[in-house]
Amino acid sequence: MSIKKYVSAVGILLSLAGCSKKTEEIVAPVIPEPALVHPLIAGVNWADARDNFVDGWVIPSGLEAGDTYAVVAQKSAKIYDGIITNLPGVNAIRLPINPPSVTERWWDAYQATVDQALAKKMKVILCCWESSKAKDGLIDDMDAFWKMWAVVVDKYGLQSEVYIEVINEPYGYSLPQLGTVYEQFLTKFPNLPRSRLLLSGTGYSEDVNGIGADARFKDCLLALHNYAFWNVRSQTDWENNWRSRYGAYASRTVVTEFGAGMTTGKNYTGAVGTDNEVAYMVGSTNVFRNAGLSSVYWPGLRDGDSYGLLNKTGSGTDLKLTVSNTSGATRLRFGWGY
Repeated sequence: MSIKKYVSAVGILLSLAGCSKKTEEIVAPVIPEPALVHPLIAGVNWADARDNFVDGWVIPSGLEAGDTYAVVAQKSAKIYDGIITNLPGVNAIRLPINPPSVTERWWDAYQATVDQALAKKMKVILCCWESSKAKDGLIDDMDAFWKMWAVVVDKYGLQSEVYIEVINEPYGYSLPQLGTVYEQFLTKFPNLPRSRLLLSGTGYSEDVNGIGADARFKDCLLALHNYAFWNVRSQTDWENNWRSRYGAYASRTVVTEFGAGMTTGKNYTGAVGTDNEVAYMVGSTNVFRNAGLSSVYWPGLRDGDSYGLLNKTGSGTDLKLTVSNTSGATRLRFGWGY
């Protein structure tokens, strides 16, 4: 009940009881509204235009292979300013890495994307993608994989705002096999805080229940993906589907990828009707908001992606971001609790 209705009801009852005017002026106690709890992570992906499955360096849209650290820093600062301006409440960016990007010379420049995000008080999720050549849901080269993470952990392991997502969409592994990979990771990096480790669920990171139930990983976060193109469902069915994918582990789950068409002119704040993508976006963000679930949209920025929530124009100091679908941005922020 609102305070106004409460006061009105009190006044009516006192009047009916024949109370004096002095008694009627008693002020009703102020009942505070419950505080809205925002999720730990509210972010977007910044991705390579080729997708992050590449044979070589991952280079997010707007950057170029020949860029120096200073140039990447300048471009990243403009991009993060655009993200923050267009998506109030955003607090995180998810960035791709792979062994070549970290163990070859691109890393000297690419670190600026992380450093600039941290300078803007944003959290950073660093996630490992496999190559395009293999693309079988498996780590391409275990030795190269461990070498990559050793470099990253040495550089950012003590940075409290950097999160490590061990592997993206590990669909080539069974649950026991995936558990073994994660156990090896914990063994190799014992001092890395478990609260900043994101362990992808089985399949296309599509179900975190198995990894979530494993006592070895009880202090780790869980990475979950789900997309509208995977199925056709009603809004209610999408909501139920999300809940089945994270089960009892909402407090540990971060949805590191979800998304729908944003350059197609769809209205995500109108009637749901029979459109599957609208049902998906509305149902998804309802679940995120109600469960306090962390979420990272795919993609915030990726050139040529119809799911892209932000458009990039210009370059250098003239680089600018604009929202490609205002209703989509509204639903995303609704899911973040705004």
